[in-house]
Amino acid sequence: MSSNFAFNNPAFQQQDPRKAATYPGAPQGTYAPPPAPTAAQAAAVNANLEGMYAAPSAGAIETDRMTVEDTVWKTVGLFAILLATAAVGWVWTMSSMNPITGDVTLIPWMVGALGGFVLAMVVTFTSRKKVRPGLIFGYAAFEGLFVGAISAFFETLWPGIVIQASLATFSVVGVTLALFASGKIRASAKMTKIVMIAMIGYLVFSVVNLILMWTNVPMAAGAFGIYSMKIAGIPLGLIIGILVVFMAAYSLVMDFDQIQQGVRNGAPRKYGWLGGFGIMVTVVWLYVEILRMIAILRGNN
Repeated sequence: MSSNFAFNNPAFQQQDPRKAATYPGAPQGTYAPPPAPTAAQAAAVNANLEGMYAAPSAGAIETDRMTVEDTVWKTVGLFAILLATAAVGWVWTMSSMNPITGDVTLIPWMVGALGGFVLAMVVTFTSRKKVRPGLIFGYAAFEGLFVGAISAFFETLWPGIVIQASLATFSVVGVTLALFASGKIRASAKMTKIVMIAMIGYLVFSVVNLILMWTNVPMAAGAFGIYSMKIAGIPLGLIIGILVVFMAAYSLVMDFDQIQQGVRNGAPRKYGWLGGFGIMVTVVWLYVEILRMIAILRGNN
């Protein structure tokens, strides 16, 4: 404490009571205590203090500042929208099933994927200038349609796969959150650069795989394209999937870290929507990758 400026600043040092300023009307140069408050004044002061202590602390709405609690509720709201439209995508896909061939429509899948991708790009590249919650709501709705449709499609091929993928996703998210909350893992600048490079490389690989599948290239003739290839008897999709799960888990760590920094720096409350948006994007990505991994495993058994 002796090195603290506040304890060495002359303005904070104790003054001689005989030289201290007195209340108006007291003789100058002498110390005289102020008059004692009346009973009514003391009661009013006590009542005021009790009211201050009893009042709830200022929250995100009163301060217009980002808080963890407020961001959590925003994230829950976004996932509620996602689950609602996921139910629509599920019912839409299941009701379109051909009872003879088992084929289902891909319209909700494609609409959800395209709409979600476009809105995700818009939110990502415009968030520095202005946060638009409406666009984030729209993304959650389209992404829910995509998730529900693709889940229904995989469920028709491998019954029970949606529950398996959901439990695995909850497990990864829960473990990652617990480790971050306990301080065991944190985002670092070096690891963030490595993961970002890996994510860009994986994005390029995924696009190339889709192009090869659409053009019927023999090396991508399997149900999942290049993912269906085997190395030493192990599907390539499983090997890549493990790495992708790691990248998605670290992306969650980056999302949690950004929210923590926003709260610490007193960011405006509206940025809580971006925190929820980041978590939702990562969780959906993680779920789809785990869904594909399980499908590859079950398809090879």
